[in-house]
Amino acid sequence: MPKAIAGFDVTRWDQHAYDEPANAPHLSRATVEKSFRGDLEATSTAEVLMCQADPADYLLGAGYVASERVTGKLLGREGSFVIQHGGLSGGGTEPHTFGRIVPGSGTGDLAGVTGSVMITRDESGTHTLTMDVEFKS
Repeated sequence: MPKAIAGFDVTRWDQHAYDEPANAPHLSRATVEKSFRGDLEATSTAEVLMCQADPADYLLGAGYVASERVTGKLLGREGSFVIQHGGLSGGGTEPHTFGRIVPGSGTGDLAGVTGSVMITRDESGTHTLTMDVEFKS
């Protein structure tokens, strides 16, 4: 199974709260756009749902789930696909992410693509997307 690694930058972040109780975690939604470089040369748009114990400090507890359409070239193949991913951090939990390419979401040369997705952020703030992908005809 080929591995694809790409750095990315967030190029747009438009976040709005939809539930902010006084004594409970806040819920919000964000539209997020990214630009990828490396084994994935692409752009994406995601809708992200977030829960934050304290919006000022995600280390107190936070989680997100996202559906993200990625359009460009993956390992030289052109098209688009959708990833669904999420992550948790804080509250004594080591930050971690999880995700998959949605089966049947691939278009163009990426029709039939499947695989797992992981997003990491290093101490300098650099984001990396790592995917184990399989191309099916």
